[in-house]
Amino acid sequence: MGSLNFLFIICFLCVFRVRIFAYFVPVDNFLIDCGGNKSLKLDDGRTFEPDLGNSYVGLSPTSNTVVSESVMGTLNLYSTARVFTETSKYTINTKQIGRHWLRLHFYPIENHRYNLKSAVFSVVANGITLLHEFSFAKLGKNPFRLLKEYVIELDGLGTKELVLALSPLNSSFSFINGIEVVSVPEDQFPSSAFPIPVGPTVGIPTHVAFETAYRINMGGPPLSPKNDTLWTIWEPDRPFLLNSASARNVSVDPSSIKYPAGVSVEIAPNWVYATAQEMADANVGDQKFNISWAFKVDHSFTYLIRLHFCDIVSEALNNLVFNVYINNQSALNSFDISSKTMELSAAYYVDFVANVSTDSERILVQVGPPNLRNLPPNAILNGLEIMKISNPSDSLDGSYRASFINSKASEKKKVMALTIVSCLVGSAVLVLATAAFCLWFHHPKKPKHKPLPWLPPPTHEGNSETKVSTTGSYASTALSLGLGRVLGFSEIREATKNFDESLVLGMGGFGKVYRGVVENGVVVAVKRGNPRSQQGLIEFRTEIEMLSKLRHRHLVSLIGYCEELNEMILVYEFMAGGPLRKHLYGSNLLPLTWKQRLEICIGAAKGLHYLHTGAAESIIHRDVKTTNILLDENLTAKVADFGLSKLGPTLDQTHVSTVVKGSFGYLDPEYFRRQQLTEKSDVYSFGVVLMEVLCARPAINPALPREQVNIAEWGMNWQKRGRLEQIIDPHLVGSMNLDSLRKFGETAEKCLAEHGIERPAMGDVLWNLEYALQLQEASTQTVADENSANYIPDIPDRIPQIEPVDGDIAEIVCDQGFDAATTSGVFSQLMNPKGR
Repeated sequence: MGSLNFLFIICFLCVFRVRIFAYFVPVDNFLIDCGGNKSLKLDDGRTFEPDLGNSYVGLSPTSNTVVSESVMGTLNLYSTARVFTETSKYTINTKQIGRHWLRLHFYPIENHRYNLKSAVFSVVANGITLLHEFSFAKLGKNPFRLLKEYVIELDGLGTKELVLALSPLNSSFSFINGIEVVSVPEDQFPSSAFPIPVGPTVGIPTHVAFETAYRINMGGPPLSPKNDTLWTIWEPDRPFLLNSASARNVSVDPSSIKYPAGVSVEIAPNWVYATAQEMADANVGDQKFNISWAFKVDHSFTYLIRLHFCDIVSEALNNLVFNVYINNQSALNSFDISSKTMELSAAYYVDFVANVSTDSERILVQVGPPNLRNLPPNAILNGLEIMKISNPSDSLDGSYRASFINSKASEKKKVMALTIVSCLVGSAVLVLATAAFCLWFHHPKKPKHKPLPWLPPPTHEGNSETKVSTTGSYASTALSLGLGRVLGFSEIREATKNFDESLVLGMGGFGKVYRGVVENGVVVAVKRGNPRSQQGLIEFRTEIEMLSKLRHRHLVSLIGYCEELNEMILVYEFMAGGPLRKHLYGSNLLPLTWKQRLEICIGAAKGLHYLHTGAAESIIHRDVKTTNILLDENLTAKVADFGLSKLGPTLDQTHVSTVVKGSFGYLDPEYFRRQQLTEKSDVYSFGVVLMEVLCARPAINPALPREQVNIAEWGMNWQKRGRLEQIIDPHLVGSMNLDSLRKFGETAEKCLAEHGIERPAMGDVLWNLEYALQLQEASTQTVADENSANYIPDIPDRIPQIEPVDGDIAEIVCDQGFDAATTSGVFSQLMNPKGR
């Protein structure tokens, strides 16, 4: 009997070994009830002690007021608060160094003496700004309990203290209800993570602080501190799903979750890994959609993004393979969880860091099927954590340093001292500058032939003719010609590692384009002319002359050029997003949303509108297509490739007579027939781009049935029948507003009019596209709107898509006119695909 009991105990320990050995007992665990007067035990088992009378907690100054009122007749952490009318500090004497959770509890309880809702104050911990001029009044009319969670590093330099300072603004006051200071497990936060866009791992310094922005349990219920050994809170994901119909929740018994080596139960509780969102069944033959979550964040910060995975849906290993995207960038490609864990129902997580730019206030996380055909399409996500990382100003709330905690008297002294020092320094600089000017004037130095710094040129929305000729950074021997900076072949060869083939970004009619990195770390795009190319010196000089005159936010900037050693090389600003075409089809990139496509079209339209009307002389691009619209890292569109551009007609002209040049599928049929070039030729080409953006297929696809080969003709057939939604990109189904589509279709139809006089100017095209964007944005105010009847549903009888042909559509260069040419005749002359 005794042996049976012993065997039972051994089996019990084996089953629950993870729980026993992984359970974390923090060395520091200070739970402080601010304003309380006795121990307070919460329903999750934790006990909070009063802030006064605690040997490990100091409070100064002691001249503070305690506010204590009952909430709903029950005493809890939020029924008391401590109020401060001047800067006050809590000093917690910890037992160990390293990272610590710092959780601050705030709730503006009602009090006859203080209106806590109107309090405005700042909070600093060990020099890290946590809150700057915070007030519940900014959060809305109905205050709620607020828990702010941070991670602070205690470096142990002379002390193990955590000093929390609360500073009221002017005549206001500050308050706090509760404080938690808890040791963080040693390996809870990574020392490095993968950046977005993905590259080599980047280090995360130990001194930075974190703030929890989101902790999400995908497909499961909210989790309270009762469910987590670190007493954290997990929210459900439904409020953040962009399309709830795209996902379905799945779950298993939490006790079935395994924690392999390297993943502790403190990383996330088994309740997180036991639930997930997976792709819903759309009842279509080929499911190609993503599950998308959007999270509002503060811009201009870097965020640590932790994704939690656990294959709880497969019956065998290597059956679940999917892609993961963060902010429209590929994070994990053809990701197989079981290849990492070597077993099912095993916990796994991956860390990324992503910068949120100044013009964005959200983080987008998506999972979807890969392009593999041998596996059923599916994707899952079990959990997600987003942590804000403190900026170089040691702040988690704007760029405010902790200096505002000082008293007003010391601030006045600093200001006075700074004023005196500034005056003295200013006087000294003035004297030195005068002396230097005199020496320079009487002793001119010989010019030095020093290479100029590699800097991207400034961009402007208007005419920048004068800026080009006055910007010293681009001075060169060719400045008198207005051609920009001349670069040495040795500089370019060094920047491209002697034109390393691994750095090739693409191949065009002019030649190869390389990614280059110059001496100060600036990334550039280097286009090297191919001696056997059909485009030669004329196009090379045209590109230089055109771009040297132009500076606009939506035009690719030319940095310089090289004509040394019979080379023809152009150096541009680097566009990380590449050509628009690869975001539409022919690559594994995340599909663009309808809003993103509209914004890209609007950006390109602005660039063309500037060419036609904003430059000193009207310029006709003559080769508008999706490969000549480039995107930067923020998906900002810029028009590129001006090798075929021509100056537009003068005031006394209606057109420019010239030989026909352009690309099949985009070429204005009227220009082809009459060899008379106008700005409306660009408008026609842009209309083809609009259809390409809408349908995500090439302008010309010989693999399709005859009536579908030319996207302009095919698209207009459906537009005139009022059924344009039948041929849109399947990725847009369910998220596109019908009114926005109608306005977009009308705009494309006007651009593709047979005769140039019937087409709108680019300014009118721009206005219509912006209106289409407004219609889309107005309909997506809430998540509920996205599921409304005003969105295009799945279309059972829509036209199936055929995979696009490889390569680009051939450029044509005609030296003779075509008297009897027709539109169909133009597009039937297909040549070997070859892009510019």
